[in-house]
Amino acid sequence: MLIRHGETPSNVKHALDSRPPGPSLTEMGHRQAQALADRLADEQVIAVYASIATRAQETAEPVAKRHGLNVDVVEGLHEVQAGDLEGRSDEEALRGFGEVYMRWTQGDLAATMPGGETGEEIRERYLATLERICRSHSHGLVVVVSHGGIIRLAAEWLADNIGAQVANAKLLPNTGHVLLEQRPSGWHCLEWTGIEV
Repeated sequence: MLIRHGETPSNVKHALDSRPPGPSLTEMGHRQAQALADRLADEQVIAVYASIATRAQETAEPVAKRHGLNVDVVEGLHEVQAGDLEGRSDEEALRGFGEVYMRWTQGDLAATMPGGETGEEIRERYLATLERICRSHSHGLVVVVSHGGIIRLAAEWLADNIGAQVANAKLLPNTGHVLLEQRPSGWHCLEWTGIEV
């Protein structure tokens, strides 16, 4: 299960905030993290991972605590890097970010965020990290707390039933999740924040 972190001050301001470790959660974000732990209380969670961003670790902590686990912090799960657009919330920056992001969802992985990463670099680091995590677990629910932009990309790249239209829809709220299942034919998305796919 890929889960987006809880609310941060940058989310409230609609600012591009990708550089780890980044800010802590807001009070609302901490409440969201606790509600997430409550939602997953009856699930067979066997491992909890988080990106190197503070907000992801703070979101993962209540889930891990509920199941008597530690949060494993791993490189490679951090957000798409905004590069030269970091910290900006103006219309021009958001539009520029969105244009490059859309190119990635449409298969142009050579496209580069200004001063940031190419789609290919993002795909390589994120999917390789997920693969290492999956190799460590053969059953049960693995929770990976990460970031909205990169989760939507990963869902499209991995799942046989998720396309660019869903990845571009931006419908992954704070502590929203994408539930993936590995099948003999590859990955399949079962649920997108409570909605069966």
